[in-house]
Amino acid sequence: MNTVLSWITTHQEMIYIVILMIFVGIEVIGRVPSVLHTPLMSGANAIHGVVIIGAIIVMGKAEQDNYLALILGFLAVILGTLNVVGGFVVTDRMLEMFSKKKPSKSTKEDIGRNPGN
Repeated sequence: MNTVLSWITTHQEMIYIVILMIFVGIEVIGRVPSVLHTPLMSGANAIHGVVIIGAIIVMGKAEQDNYLALILGFLAVILGTLNVVGGFVVTDRMLEMFSKKKPSKSTKEDIGRNPGN
């Protein structure tokens, strides 16, 4: 218990900064319009590539018998990759919603055959 208390007292400024970042993040995200929320979040997920690079570095520097570091690094690479790919997929789907749709060949042929349409 004393070690936890001593760690908290030595890192008190860092704890305050993290708590402040949580409140600022909630305030910023709460003020984003719902139309922009998904593209911004998918772009933020793409930044997750930094986690992938960090996990690869951790796995490269870990000792062969340090299974915890290797497993956590492997999981970070897998989950970070899924997050990056998911961010790009969501962004692509959102951009498709705003693009103009081209009429297909069958629609053009139907319009030519039936002048009443």
